[in-house]
Amino acid sequence: MVLDGIMENANEKSASLSFVSSYQTCWSTNQSTGTCDLDNLNLRRQSSNPKETWLEAEIVVEGKSVAVNRSILSERSQFFRRLFNLRNDGKARYLLTDLVPHGKVGYEAFKDTLHFLYTGMIKESPPEVSTCVDDACAHFACPPAINYGIELMYASAAFQMKELVVLSEFRLLYMAGKAPVEDVIPILVAAVHCQLNMLHSYCIQRIAGSNLDNLCLEKELPDEVSREIKSLRVKSNQESEANIAEVDPMHAKIVRSIQKALDSDDVELLKLLLDVSNVTLDDAYALHYAAAYCSPKVFKAVLNMDLAGLNLKDARGRTVLHVAARRNEPEVMVTLLSKGACASETTSDGQTAVAICRRMTRRKDYIEASKQGQETNKDRLCIDVLEREMRRNSMSENLAMSSEGMDDDFQRKLDFLEEKVAFVRFFPSEARVAMEIAGADTATGLSALGQKGLSGNLKEIDLNETPSMQAKRRQLRLLTLLKIGIYILY
Repeated sequence: MVLDGIMENANEKSASLSFVSSYQTCWSTNQSTGTCDLDNLNLRRQSSNPKETWLEAEIVVEGKSVAVNRSILSERSQFFRRLFNLRNDGKARYLLTDLVPHGKVGYEAFKDTLHFLYTGMIKESPPEVSTCVDDACAHFACPPAINYGIELMYASAAFQMKELVVLSEFRLLYMAGKAPVEDVIPILVAAVHCQLNMLHSYCIQRIAGSNLDNLCLEKELPDEVSREIKSLRVKSNQESEANIAEVDPMHAKIVRSIQKALDSDDVELLKLLLDVSNVTLDDAYALHYAAAYCSPKVFKAVLNMDLAGLNLKDARGRTVLHVAARRNEPEVMVTLLSKGACASETTSDGQTAVAICRRMTRRKDYIEASKQGQETNKDRLCIDVLEREMRRNSMSENLAMSSEGMDDDFQRKLDFLEEKVAFVRFFPSEARVAMEIAGADTATGLSALGQKGLSGNLKEIDLNETPSMQAKRRQLRLLTLLKIGIYILY
């Protein structure tokens, strides 16, 4: 009810906001859609006096140059007035990263901010950057929607656009009430940077009453904010189960030492701490920690110790793969899957790792096509890896393995599969993923992908092999090819 009231208030404010400008005749607006053509606006404004080149400026956003009109922006924003007054010597060029002190503002968010400066109206958020690729999501408060709202907030605050700051704050307030608590953290960080007291207070209360552990707060929030939340928890006696475990001082000290060893990439110190204490990797949720905060190299080292449960759930009901899914790091996921992590395992609220990945990924990043020989977008690759692993598991379960079943027709099917697999050499990212999940040697495997005979002749007979050994060899080679092939065929 409180959030509904906030949004009604925001809508009233939105309806009442508009600019009164002396440049009405210069606007080029599509009357049927109510949208404004910013490029035509700039050109028509400047065409009235072509000699006034000082009216032109450009701002570079994500490598793209956006033309702006100095006169209009100076009238509507004190920030731009001061900025443009510093340079009157011809056409000025600025980098957006130099103008916005906090956060990252993308091309689409900057264009929408300009639209508000020119027209006094808010455009509907572009779906390609404000919606995720989870078909079950309503997109009210998924991470891409939140991130886009934060981008607008950072831009409007940096450009001192009070009206847009107010509206952005109300939008983020609504999202903070609807989103999973871990997605409230970036909203709180934005509130701190932009000095938004109402948003700051609401996010603090939401996180303090949640089951987010203190470690997460320490790693992802400014120190003073983390301390404020901890203080509230102590006062309200709302400590989560993970934090109650810290009542044992010695256990807490050893766990913290393990985490510090991981932070410093010191695997040898980690082994020593495990040897001299009765705390295990599972007790410290060390693999969860490494998946969230350590480099892939350190994560692999910890995983290869074979001392941690791959599908162990932490106090919030997440496996290591679920934690890795939020990070969107393909190398970490591939390492886990190759060790036998279960891709179909769900969190306490029923989310699989692939559902988490899809909820974290913008449509723009997912549909972005990769060119032959170039690296694939990490977000897309993470989703593909998890989806194909689940399909592979399903196919493997239904695959009946027997030497008698490997007839000529079956061999022809394997030859076809082998030819398809060979195409992976054109895509290095997918090649590495496929070979690592298949458990094959990457260096030799990539060269073998372009050659015939990867699968070998499964009907070969070695006189030194027993029937059981022969069946096992055939099964292993077939599964290896299937593991690689599933990443190419689907």
